Amino acid sequence: MRTASPLRYPGGKWRIAPFFEQLLTMNRLESVRYVEPYAGGASLALSLLLRDRVAEIHLNDLAPAIYAFWHSLLTRSRDLIEFIERVPVTPDEWHRQKTVYGRPGKVGRFALGCATFFLNRTNHSGILNAGMIGGKKQDGAWTLDARFNRPELISRVKRIAGYRSRIELSCRDALDVINDFRRSKRTLLYLDPPYYRAGNHLYMNAYGHDDHVAVRQAVDKVSAPWVVSYDDSPAIRRLYKHMRSQKLHLLHTARSARDGAEVLFFADGLQIPRGLSMFQQQRRLAP
Repeated sequence: MRTASPLRYPGGKWRIAPFFEQLLTMNRLESVRYVEPYAGGASLALSLLLRDRVAEIHLNDLAPAIYAFWHSLLTRSRDLIEFIERVPVTPDEWHRQKTVYGRPGKVGRFALGCATFFLNRTNHSGILNAGMIGGKKQDGAWTLDARFNRPELISRVKRIAGYRSRIELSCRDALDVINDFRRSKRTLLYLDPPYYRAGNHLYMNAYGHDDHVAVRQAVDKVSAPWVVSYDDSPAIRRLYKHMRSQKLHLLHTARSARDGAEVLFFADGLQIPRGLSMFQQQRRLAP
């Protein structure tokens, strides 16, 4: 299975889509609304939607730049495709797009969405505040266009745009989105908050401890089916100590390759498929 998302994202969960498909089937949740309050790259949501495992998806991200990209894809897909076809993937263009990205209140939403996409595909590990692949001198093993496969990216944009009528999008605080759907029985809420450890290095909206506590308190009020994923840390284990869980291993290549232990927590009453043990990302080092 290949990720359906055009974005590269630290901790992308598309490889565990088969597990979620089993979970949906076991709990008779096929054709539900699937909600991600922390959408990011939305790789899992899109995998489920494009395989028709869910009726619709609701993507939410508080970061204006990420929201701008998804808004551009859903409302101006042809213009986005033209951008992908024509934009020069050069260090000079990288600096230009970096400038656009750094002025979110002074540029249009489409320009911000394009800049976000460009930097995501040309920065190390897709991290928006990281440096360019290949470095300033472009003399490394990888060059700036290593992750800018135009035909493949255009194909993904076209496919997602074809499902736009089944995709809802918002740019709100995740806790408000959780509250909106907390009682909806025909909804599956999947929460993938910023990592507890190293989140400030990977995400534009990093969380402190109190923010993670607030998420835990919000989950307590949810009667709809839900799943929460986190990096496996002692502090998170303490917060969710009474919840059923399964451990997950993903090879993360953000800045350096490491075997990242993560954990999934599940709502009471959900039947949990067996066999969630090792879903590893490609072991070849990627920029």
